[in-house]
Amino acid sequence: MAKIRVLIVDDSAIARQVIAKALETDPGIEVVDTAPDPYVARDKIIKLKPDMITLDVEMPRMDGVTFLQKLMKHFPLPVVMVSSLTQQGAETTMAALEAGAVDVVAKPVMEKHNLSEITIELVDKVKSAARARVRSRLKSFGALQPVKPMSSMVATTNKIVAIGASTGGTEALREVLSRMPPNTPGTLVVQHMPETFTTAFANRLNQTSAMNIKEAANGDSVAPGVCLVAPGHSHMLLRRSGSRYYVEVKDGPLVCRHRPSVEVLFNSVAKVAGRNSVGVIMTGMGADGAKGMLNMKNEGASTIAQDEQTCVVFGMPKEAIKAGGVDKVVPLQKIPESIISMV
Repeated sequence: MAKIRVLIVDDSAIARQVIAKALETDPGIEVVDTAPDPYVARDKIIKLKPDMITLDVEMPRMDGVTFLQKLMKHFPLPVVMVSSLTQQGAETTMAALEAGAVDVVAKPVMEKHNLSEITIELVDKVKSAARARVRSRLKSFGALQPVKPMSSMVATTNKIVAIGASTGGTEALREVLSRMPPNTPGTLVVQHMPETFTTAFANRLNQTSAMNIKEAANGDSVAPGVCLVAPGHSHMLLRRSGSRYYVEVKDGPLVCRHRPSVEVLFNSVAKVAGRNSVGVIMTGMGADGAKGMLNMKNEGASTIAQDEQTCVVFGMPKEAIKAGGVDKVVPLQKIPESIISMV
């Protein structure tokens, strides 16, 4: 199998070195070159024709988002954004994902990060992005009508919706959650993202949704009309005390190479909510959530997978289907209606 050829674009020589060293630990990846700014990168892209690039968000001469917009127009390639763990960096990264970037990783900071975890994240996201269908990025389904509110809340107060996504999931989740009615059952989301970015991501989702969407905090209640997004770098589990659902947010080892992990969420939902839950697995590479979704189904939950045609990367849904944990496979635009029909 041919190696994935990567161009690293970053104004920091140290960052370029760290990223290259991490990627070159995988025999399936070749760093073909590096570039200190978008102008040098443009020439190297034309000359070297890499399979994908990693792109710094903040650079001199031209910022990463502007360069990304030009790249998507003239020379579309899979792009993984590399961003600092700041609020401004996170907000800019959200704009980059909306502009066509496939994924995001936190810029390595030696004194703050576990280098082995950085290496795992970089390698996995580059491999995933290399499989992304950039040229067939989904058209917006924003013109579709929101799903009609459910007529009765009585039957839904003890229902739970659990959603897992990875590569391509930020925009796919926005499409789904923007169409969910305000009385949607309590919803829990795991999207593979670094810490800080999930705060900005949840805030962006909240702006276009009838639900109240926020980054989860330990002990938050799960109730109709509320959607909680797992914080980056932490696992999120569903718990129950009497009639009250709430979330536990905690540290822990990587599960399925991720933290937060869809597997952790789904397994907790299977145990706590069982037949009163709906599981949804969406675009992303790997198998995170596949066994957990099967556990949900075995406990009586209804389960949905996004179809191959509308996935940026058909990995996680494919593995869940293969494991036998999926009741229904639907295109992205049909997921909201499918969720409501199952609760």
